[in-house]
Amino acid sequence: MGHETSTVILRAATPADVAALLDVQQEGAIHGLGHVFPQEQHPFPRETIAVRWKAEIATPGIDVYLYTEDHGTIRGFAATQDNEILHFGTALSTWGSGLASQFHDALLEAMIDNLSTTTLRLRVFEENHRARRFYEKHGWRPTGISSRTTFPPHPRLLEYERAASRSSR
Repeated sequence: MGHETSTVILRAATPADVAALLDVQQEGAIHGLGHVFPQEQHPFPRETIAVRWKAEIATPGIDVYLYTEDHGTIRGFAATQDNEILHFGTALSTWGSGLASQFHDALLEAMIDNLSTTTLRLRVFEENHRARRFYEKHGWRPTGISSRTTFPPHPRLLEYERAASRSSR
């Protein structure tokens, strides 16, 4: 009663969004990946990540999205290229709210509209159990392919795939 709800919008990111996007990403990374990247030895590489976001925003063929409330507050971010989700995250304050599922579904809708393939891909840190449970709940399955990230201490990334269908669960 008297509680106002805001609309959440999927929109393209611009270079002007990078600082606010990084605030959201850094908070979630420290909280959710602190066991993978201990902050004392491997602090969040904010400047390096800022350069990467700016390059991805400027690169044709890479789509960078923000999930924002109608008043502009960033609640999630993602980047895609062809059939691959390169990055996906939501604001720590939204964890457990169901917003990540809404964002995931909206992102897949945007991706599927531009695809000529029937399979989507992403990579997730092997030790990011929360994210792995999320993706598996949404129909993603491990392919058995792994690689290592370029960021020290170079943890393992697992590839996941799923059908490019509009029904996520």
